[in-house]
Amino acid sequence: MNVPDIIIAIDGYSSTGKSSFAKLVAKEFGFLYLDSGALYRGVTLFAQEQGLIDADNRIDPALEERLAGLDLHFDTDGTHIGARCIEAQIRTLEVSSQVSPIAAVPYVRAFVDRRLREFGEKGRIVMDGRDIGTTVFPNAQLKIFMTASEEVRAQRRYDEMVAKGETPTLEEVLKNLRERDYIDSHRETSPLSRAEDAFELDNSDMSFGEELAWIKGLIQGRFGIL
Repeated sequence: MNVPDIIIAIDGYSSTGKSSFAKLVAKEFGFLYLDSGALYRGVTLFAQEQGLIDADNRIDPALEERLAGLDLHFDTDGTHIGARCIEAQIRTLEVSSQVSPIAAVPYVRAFVDRRLREFGEKGRIVMDGRDIGTTVFPNAQLKIFMTASEEVRAQRRYDEMVAKGETPTLEEVLKNLRERDYIDSHRETSPLSRAEDAFELDNSDMSFGEELAWIKGLIQGRFGIL
């Protein structure tokens, strides 16, 4: 299937499988996959390690100045700060519990948006996040908004964390998910919302194969590909 050099923007709630879906699409069509959420998680980890966010989610204003020198980027094995791969650290519940407050800060969003636009200049990319189709790439040729029920999303996140050796309770994960949904949807800067021209994908009861078939049909219809 010969897909044109487009930008595919995938937004949606946490634990809807945006990253897994985006990676699947990128592999299928030979696109570059960019995980915007990983950059916000990277900034959160950096703030935690530098003592710039406390247990009450109060953020030290010094973070803005520190970001100027932060070498946060993607590499072949995942997200890096400098030469250090931080993939495992940014997926913990500790980081998850503070990523939404960090991501709500305007100067953090500006920092991440600049990095993402640099990566997306040439097109032929798949990017997922919370505001890719509304703020980062409002002119993306294909926008998708992913949803799933709270219970399904919490169970997915719980299973993922247990598989990594963590020991959260399902109730803790569900509580964190609801808190993140609220913060993401109500923040002042670039709140989570569905772009008017986005196609909704509710994958509560879908397999990866069904998701792939769905987007193939969507692309064929939208771009007249036989």
